[in-house]
Amino acid sequence: MTDYELITILGPTACGKTAFAAALAARLDTEIISADSRQVYRRMDIGTGKDIADYTVDGKHVTYHLIDICEPGDKYNVFRYQHDFFEVFKRLRAAGKTPILCGGTGMYIEAVLKGYKLLDVPPDNTLRESLQNKSLEELTAILASYKTLHNKTDIDSAQRAIRAIEIEEYYLRQPPEKRDFKPLNSLILGLDIDRELRRQRITERLKKRLDNGMLDEIRSLLDEGLKPEDLIYYGLEYKYVTEYITGKLPYNEMFTLLETAIHQFAKRQMTWFRGMERRGFTIKWIDASVPPAVPYPKPLQWF
Repeated sequence: MTDYELITILGPTACGKTAFAAALAARLDTEIISADSRQVYRRMDIGTGKDIADYTVDGKHVTYHLIDICEPGDKYNVFRYQHDFFEVFKRLRAAGKTPILCGGTGMYIEAVLKGYKLLDVPPDNTLRESLQNKSLEELTAILASYKTLHNKTDIDSAQRAIRAIEIEEYYLRQPPEKRDFKPLNSLILGLDIDRELRRQRITERLKKRLDNGMLDEIRSLLDEGLKPEDLIYYGLEYKYVTEYITGKLPYNEMFTLLETAIHQFAKRQMTWFRGMERRGFTIKWIDASVPPAVPYPKPLQWF
């Protein structure tokens, strides 16, 4: 191994990141730290694509972290993630391991690799009230006007857009210091996938998830007492399926809107990763459509 402190595996949704990371972790006898903004929630399994079975490789369980760490309804954020990540990271490094960071939430990944100084942003009820009647399109346009580095990848609900604007406004009033944690020396592997193949995988996966319990998963969360607006906050599957279950959308329209939203999400993810390259990150891209899932020994030669 070289002086890399971390291996990072990133890519758009449906590119096979989890299976790739688990296979590499098994080969290197190490553990995975998730970088997914929604997989932190318990009992939100199918909709977030946890794919827990992928963490078993040749009968061996690969240990993962920062999945199932908080309750649905909680508003987890990048500030909390950064602190949770470094707690796990330092423990694994002390044990002599080179952890694998794996996920598609670009801001989470960039925040820990660069060690950005982040602030714990409190609610701003006055600002929220001023924005509550604006459409998602209007809110997205407002968010796009800010120049700071905020996660715009998974903004597909008005609640998330308002929260993002709230964060941007707070940072404008209280500019953070440049660093909080030290930057990490990471090998970054990106899984690249042809656009049409990615679209095909997204559609097939969505059909499979809907047929295999995602509706029941979201009904169960609502039955627990979780408010529909709290689920809608999480966007994508939780937004559109909740609207279907609560009678706001017919099934076919729900499917079409959700399929389109996931395609757009994947595009925004790739836009973020290409932006990372412009901001100085070196990403070694691997063709995710070419078997085997982990093309040995090439990734190991990069250490």
